[in-house]
Amino acid sequence: MVEKIVVAWSGGKDCTLALHEILQTGDYEIAALLTTITQGYERVNIHGVRRELIQGQAEALGFPLDEVVLSKNASNYEYEKKFEAKLGEYLSEGVNYVLFGDIFLEDVREYRLAMLERVGMQGVFPLWGKPSEQLVENFISLGFKARIAVVDSQVLGESFAGRSYDFGLLNDLPEGVDPCGENGEFHTFVYDGPLFKNPVVHEVGGVVLRNERFYFCDLLSN
Repeated sequence: MVEKIVVAWSGGKDCTLALHEILQTGDYEIAALLTTITQGYERVNIHGVRRELIQGQAEALGFPLDEVVLSKNASNYEYEKKFEAKLGEYLSEGVNYVLFGDIFLEDVREYRLAMLERVGMQGVFPLWGKPSEQLVENFISLGFKARIAVVDSQVLGESFAGRSYDFGLLNDLPEGVDPCGENGEFHTFVYDGPLFKNPVVHEVGGVVLRNERFYFCDLLSN
C-alpha cells in the first residue's frame, strides 16, 4: 500500500537526499513539501533562502509547496504550535507520515518524534544512522548540485558562504567539521539534480553576518 507523506522541507541537501531515497522505494506518495517561512523577511527559517527560490525548487521537482509562516524572532512555542496545527490538517486528509533528513543527532530526532506523537503522525528518517561521508558521496555522485547558503563563523570562514557543495569544498573543510554539516556548521540550497525537471536558476549575491555569528549568502532569483 502506498502511503501519503509530507516532506519537512528546508531546500537543503539532506531533505533532498531523503526525498530521493523514499521515492526509490515506491512506498510513498508525496503530499507536499512543507517549509517554514519567516514573515517580513520572506525567507526560509534558519537557511535564509528566499521564498521564490524554494517555490522554484518545488516547481522543478513537481510537488506542491506548503508553508508554515512564523513571525520574526519566533519562539519555539510558536513554531511548535503552528507546525503541529499544519500537520493536523494533513492528518485529517489521510496523511500519516512526515519525512525528515536527520542523520545522527538523537536529541533532534527525539524532539521531532515527540511533536509527531502529539499530532498522531509518524516520522520517516531514511538517512538515519548512515555515515556522513557515504551520504555526501552519494549526493554528489547522483548528480545533485547545491550551494552553501549559510555558515557558522565559529567553525567556518566567510569564504565558504556561496560556494558550490562539491568534492573540492569538502576537501577544504577543517578537521572536525561534519561533511553534511549535521552539527549546524553550514546549510545548503539544492538547485539541480536527478529529481529536477530543470535547474533553479539563481545568482550568488553578497554575504552578510547575522547575529554576530552566521554568514548568510544572499542567493538571488533570476
